[in-house]
Amino acid sequence: MTIREQTEKIERETLSPFASLSENTKGRKEPRPLCDLRTEYQRDRDKILHSKAFRRLKHKTQVFITPEGDHYRTRLTHTLEVSQIARTIARALRLNEDLTEAMALGHDLGHTPFGHAGERALNDLCDNGFRHNEQSIRVAEKLENLNLTYEVLDGILCHTGGTPAQTLEGKILKLADRIAYINHDIDDAIRGGLLSGNDIPEDVQKILGNSHSKRINTVVSDIIYSSQGKNDILMSDDIYDAMKKLRAFMFNNVYIGSSAKIEEKKVLSIIEGIFNYYCEKPDELPTSNLETAWTEGIQRGVCDYIAGMSDRFAVYTFNNLYVPRSWNKI
Repeated sequence: MTIREQTEKIERETLSPFASLSENTKGRKEPRPLCDLRTEYQRDRDKILHSKAFRRLKHKTQVFITPEGDHYRTRLTHTLEVSQIARTIARALRLNEDLTEAMALGHDLGHTPFGHAGERALNDLCDNGFRHNEQSIRVAEKLENLNLTYEVLDGILCHTGGTPAQTLEGKILKLADRIAYINHDIDDAIRGGLLSGNDIPEDVQKILGNSHSKRINTVVSDIIYSSQGKNDILMSDDIYDAMKKLRAFMFNNVYIGSSAKIEEKKVLSIIEGIFNYYCEKPDELPTSNLETAWTEGIQRGVCDYIAGMSDRFAVYTFNNLYVPRSWNKI
C-alpha cells in the first residue's frame, strides 16, 4: 500500500460515518494522477498554502486599516485562526480534518484589500456586483488554476451567505469563521481603545465568558457536544442567541460608525479611482488581466486586478495614478 492508501484506510476505520472520506471525493474538474503520499484533500491544502493569493493575505486588512502595532489581525492571521478553530471541531467530531483545513485556508483567497470596505466598494462599482467568496472560487479555478476538489470549493463558496455547504466539514467552516472574527475583532477593538472588556453586554458575558479564550472555548465546546453523533453541525439555543447578540453588539459598536472606520471613506476613493482609471484605459492592465478584460469584459479584468491587490499595493497604485510626482530633473 502507498502512504496515501494507508491514510485512506485509517480514515475508513476511524472517522465518523458522517465524515467526508478522501477516497470518496467527487474529484477535480481536471483529473490528475493520485499522489502516493498525500490524500486529495491534503494536496488541496498544500496547493492553497503555496498559492500567491494566500501569501498576499498577510498584507490585507481584517478590520482595522493600517493599524499601528504588530499585534492586530490581518486577513492571513484571521485565516489561520479560522483554520485552528475549524480543525479542533472537526477532530473532536471525527470528521475529516484535512478537508476542513484546506477549505479554511482557502476561504478568503479572493478577499479585497482593505477588508469588507474594499468588498463593498467593488460591489457598488461592478455591474454584476462583487462577493469575496465567489472571487475566492475564481482565484482557485481560473486566476491561479489550483484545480481543487469539489468539496473544498463547495466549502469555500458556502462559508458565507445563505446556501449551506454540502459537507459537515463545510458547515464547520462557516461557524468557525464567525467564531474567529467576532472574538478576535473584540480583542483588537480592546487593544485599539474602542472597547473595554466591561462594554460587552453582561448577559452575553454570563453565557459565553468574559475573556477571548473563554468565549471561544464555550462556543466550540457547545458545537462539539451538540453535534456529536448527528449528521449536522449544531449549536444550543442559548449559545446561538448569545453569539447573535455579540455579533450585533460588534456591528453597532465597531464595524459601523466607530472611530476605526473613519479611514474607510478614503478606501472608497482609492478603489473607485483605480477602478475608473483602468476601465477607461484597460490597455494599461497587466497582461493576464488584460486578456480577461477582452474575453470576459473590462470590468471583470479590472475587478480581478483590484481584488488581488494588497492594501499597500492599492495605495501605491492610486498614488502612482493620481498623485503628482516631484520634478527632480537636473
